[in-house]
Amino acid sequence: MKQHLIVEVFRSSKHDGMYLYVEKSVGLKDIPEALMERFGSGISAMTMLLTKDQKLARADTEKVIKGIRETGYYLQLPPVKEEYLLDLYKTPTEAAY
Repeated sequence: MKQHLIVEVFRSSKHDGMYLYVEKSVGLKDIPEALMERFGSGISAMTMLLTKDQKLARADTEKVIKGIRETGYYLQLPPVKEEYLLDLYKTPTEAAY
C-alpha cells in the first residue's frame, strides 16, 4: 500500500477553521450530502502530496490518510474555544482611572 496521497484541502464556506481533506483525483463528488449541507461549498485551499511522515498543523497525518482511504475524506473541525476565554471576552472591563 502506498504511503502517500495527493490531497486537496477545502475550507468550509460556513464554518471558520473547518476543512475537508480528499484525494485530489476524486474531489468532493463522494462526500455525503448531509456533510456538504453542513460544510457549505468547499473552497479549495491547497493541494499537496501528503506522506505519513509529514507534519500537519492541526491534524494527525496518519489519521488523515486513514480517513481518506476508509471513508473518502477527513473532516478537520475548528479548534475548541476555551469556555473561560469566552467568559473573559463577554465580561465588561472597567477602566482604572
